[in-house]
Amino acid sequence: MPSAPLPLEPSPIRFGTDGWRGILGVDVTLERLLVVAAAAARELERAAPAQLNSREVVIGYDRRFLAPELAEAIASAVRGADLEPVLTDSAVPTPACSWAVVERGSLGALVITASHNPPEWIGLKIKGHFGGSVEEAFTAAVEKRLEAGGITVPIPGDTPRFDGWSGYLAGLRQLVDTGALRLGLESMGLRVIVDPMHGSAAGGLPALLGTGSQSGEGSAGGVADGSGDDCIEEIRSWRDPLFGGHPPEPLAPYLQELIAAVRASGEAGRPAVGIVFDGDGDRIAAIDERGRYCSTQLLMPLLIDHLARARALPGAVVKTVSGSDLMQLVAEGLGRPVIEKPVGFKYIASEMLAGGVLVGGEESGGVGFGLHLPERDALFAALLVLEALVEGGLPLGERLDRLQADHGGASAYDRLDLRLRDMASRQRLERQLAQEPPISVAGWPVQEVVSTDGVKLRLGASHWLMLRFSGTEPLLRLYSEAPSGERVGEILAWARQFAEAA
Repeated sequence: MPSAPLPLEPSPIRFGTDGWRGILGVDVTLERLLVVAAAAARELERAAPAQLNSREVVIGYDRRFLAPELAEAIASAVRGADLEPVLTDSAVPTPACSWAVVERGSLGALVITASHNPPEWIGLKIKGHFGGSVEEAFTAAVEKRLEAGGITVPIPGDTPRFDGWSGYLAGLRQLVDTGALRLGLESMGLRVIVDPMHGSAAGGLPALLGTGSQSGEGSAGGVADGSGDDCIEEIRSWRDPLFGGHPPEPLAPYLQELIAAVRASGEAGRPAVGIVFDGDGDRIAAIDERGRYCSTQLLMPLLIDHLARARALPGAVVKTVSGSDLMQLVAEGLGRPVIEKPVGFKYIASEMLAGGVLVGGEESGGVGFGLHLPERDALFAALLVLEALVEGGLPLGERLDRLQADHGGASAYDRLDLRLRDMASRQRLERQLAQEPPISVAGWPVQEVVSTDGVKLRLGASHWLMLRFSGTEPLLRLYSEAPSGERVGEILAWARQFAEAA
């Protein structure tokens, strides 16, 4: 898929839902990054609890072009802020940096990553002392520091390095019995095929399941040449800053190699499950034994069932308004309260910080757990998905079919991003949705209008359309869930026509 033409002028430095991102060399330059890193480090110091006796800031990075060099560079900005940088000795998943912050008692972390964005992008994520993304008030304070124009002179020097993988993997092993999990997978005859999309989570799952050997740049020990043992195999595990020519986002169009590998394994008589991670290891998706793409719209209900029923863990379920109705049906069937929030993991993390959460997730692949960090963690989510399959004794597709049958029947989901003509078109459509929302969608009457985030038009159980605008662009995101894939297609086609007529 060709990338959009690069802008000639840099965009303003503004933090989005999880960090500051932009085109490398246009929006994100070394000069701008040093200033942002210094402002973020000073704000981490200011926001730290009084009892936190630390001046340390963890610095991590993913596998993008120049990410290691930029991580080393921002260490000088942290020193210039009179704080102490420590740098991971290889590329690591972003959740590993959050884990290191808590384990080391640091002020926070600065992570060079653009997550799932296209290859030409780079960015900076900020993690707080609690091991999760900082809130909007924090990033607003960083932006104010930038506007004030204070000068922080970078101080060159040798930055101490640490193994960013070992403590993180050890922590995950404390939460999941990975030895028993591997035996369970072998007993089922279920093969695991992992696709880290050339990203920084490469090697993590093989290492956790006992097959990793320290090899490959930025790898946790996964086999960087793509080989594996009979239980688990990893593909696309080597560093490729171009990510095979696609954004490292766990969406079906970018996963054809994984889908083919899972299907080939099944045809050879060995059912398999595919596990995929995004570029910095905080988003997950899966491929079932039939080659069907499974987003968190399906994985979240499975995790809710496993954690609440099989593990009997306490807490509420937090979902975004774009999340599948199946999440709510499974949670309510197990007597768990459901909290619905606007789109964005920051809203879920806020609930997790308050406590009392079993699991929280969003449709785009981010899942967090009350027994872990207030953070999306795809490797931990993968362990729990596999644990659920072993507990149920069924491969993923069969397990999901049974779950859907027990909680209201099957449904389908899809999303379409639609670029409008201009901002004037967007504003007209926004006014129309606010003042006169549709009374029917593709022939079905609207039963309820939900305005938690954008406009959600409910047509029935597991049957809805949601229209949500981008924060700054003439971009409209269309989401739909319906009883069949054909019906989802009809709804999205209707929504496209409705939006383009505005």
